[in-house]
Amino acid sequence: MTTIRPAVPSDAPALAELRWEFRAALEPPAEAHDAFVARCASWMAAELGAGRPWRALVADNGGRIVGQVWVHTIDKLPNPVGEPASHAYVSNLYVTPGARGGAGTRLLQAVVDRAAAEGVDRVVLWPSARSRTLYERFGFAANGDVMERRCR
Repeated sequence: MTTIRPAVPSDAPALAELRWEFRAALEPPAEAHDAFVARCASWMAAELGAGRPWRALVADNGGRIVGQVWVHTIDKLPNPVGEPASHAYVSNLYVTPGARGGAGTRLLQAVVDRAAAEGVDRVVLWPSARSRTLYERFGFAANGDVMERRCR
C-alpha cells in the first residue's frame, strides 16, 4: 500500500535518486550521477529541515519512496484588501514508472489540500507536456508555459 507522507531530511538520498531519474530521462545530464546525487541530497536534507520554505511530500510504498512532489511557499507583500498572503510553487512531481496509477494524483491532491488549508492564493507550476491533463483535472489553467490554480 502506498501512503503519502511529509518528507524528512533522512529521505534526501532517495529523493535525490528520484530527481536524477526524472531529469536525466528528459535530456542528457551535464553532471555525473554520483556527484549530482550527493549534491542534490545535501541540498534536499538542508531544505527539509525545520523552518525552510521548501517542503516535500513522498509516496511511500512499504518503506520505499516511489514518488515525490516539492512545494515552495512564497510570501506576498502585505496587502490591505484581505487577499491571501502567499503563493505556492510546485516542482518535481514524479512517480517511478512501476508505481504509477494513482500515486501522482494522490500527491497532487495532498498539495492542493494543504494549499487550501494554509490559505494560499495560487499554486503555480511548469508542467511537462505529459502532465498537463493531470493538472487540468485539478483545476489548473494554462497561462503561457505556466499553469496556475486559484485556491480561494
